[in-house]
Amino acid sequence: MLVYPEIDPVAFAIGPVQIHWYGLMYVVGFVVGWWLARRRAAQPGSTWKPVDVDDVIFFAAVGVIAGGRLGWILVYGFDALREDPIAIIRVWEGGMSFHGGLAGVMAAVALFAWRRGRRVADVFDFMAPLPAVGLFAGRIGNFINNELWGKPTDLPWGMLVKGEVLHPSQLYEAALEGIVLFAILWWFTAKPRPRLAPAGLFLTLYAIFRILVEFVRVPDKDIGYLAFDWLTMGQLLSLPVLAVGLAMLAYACTRRERSGNYA
Repeated sequence: MLVYPEIDPVAFAIGPVQIHWYGLMYVVGFVVGWWLARRRAAQPGSTWKPVDVDDVIFFAAVGVIAGGRLGWILVYGFDALREDPIAIIRVWEGGMSFHGGLAGVMAAVALFAWRRGRRVADVFDFMAPLPAVGLFAGRIGNFINNELWGKPTDLPWGMLVKGEVLHPSQLYEAALEGIVLFAILWWFTAKPRPRLAPAGLFLTLYAIFRILVEFVRVPDKDIGYLAFDWLTMGQLLSLPVLAVGLAMLAYACTRRERSGNYA
């Protein structure tokens, strides 16, 4: 059994201004994602320029924050918003939905592609490994915020939190949706792949990992289990993600279209 270290969610304060670890994790995710995208764009034969990377990361950052927060409010936090409308802007306290963030990023990236005359699918493929970095950072932020714990467990790596030994489900997600997902996608995209194969692989693996972790994660208290005493909202929202990812992979494998990310 491990003991939760009770980390202060405030990293540091400057007068009345408090900087939270959760917010810093998003900054880390965007900065590391930008650096990795710059590295990938510098590969021989890449059709991406440094300025393209800078712009697409900016578009993605706006999309993930706006979409992630709005998605969380609509699905998980509507009651909190009714009690305190200002809660919608307090993203540093937690409360971001991956599925909402995914929708926001897709819309923002599609707008970028349209403005630059690129195929939307190619931009999705170029970006495919990068969300895993943000997912890892965000789950570490959840751990620091002492939120999104799993069910009680007697496993040796269970964590003592307020008198209960719980699955550290945030760390499971950080490992699977962050480290493992990134390693697979970074390797997969190291050479040209058929159009939509990287994006399809990302969606498929994320959905599988999320569905699996949800079996040990406690559902949102305002929603609970949707059916069978095990189906959660996270699993339900991940099913269409899985279906779209598999459809993309099938399309990529059958059509074998050349990616526009390489000359």
